[in-house]
Amino acid sequence: MRHGLTRGGLAADAGVNLETVRYYERVGLMPEPDRTSGGHRDYRPEHRQRLVFIRRARELGFSLDDIRALIALSEPGRRTCAEVEPIAAAHLFAVRAKIEDLRRLEMVLDDAVGRCAGGTAPSCPVIEVLGGR
Repeated sequence: MRHGLTRGGLAADAGVNLETVRYYERVGLMPEPDRTSGGHRDYRPEHRQRLVFIRRARELGFSLDDIRALIALSEPGRRTCAEVEPIAAAHLFAVRAKIEDLRRLEMVLDDAVGRCAGGTAPSCPVIEVLGGR
């Protein structure tokens, strides 16, 4: 009698693709599940919690190395804000840099689109911007 989930059930339950589960197992982010007497994988609620943690961290843009460190720090008795803070702070710095890049990109595109006549003129501001002119 099965008590856990299959790999497909785990993937569906955590909102990820089946190949994503395989990948996270291959790179060591997901622990190996127990096997049933018939040799089938038997994923437990802890696997689902870990997979949801990884999925959410990836959605927030954390790297796999950062996620690996955060997982290690999330183990019982290991978590302290002093250890987690530098990882989160470095990621926050990177996010803020990306936001600034996106703001500059918005201004450049807004200007180019605003100058685009949309007609048949041989010169196009959008193409010029993309070409580095």
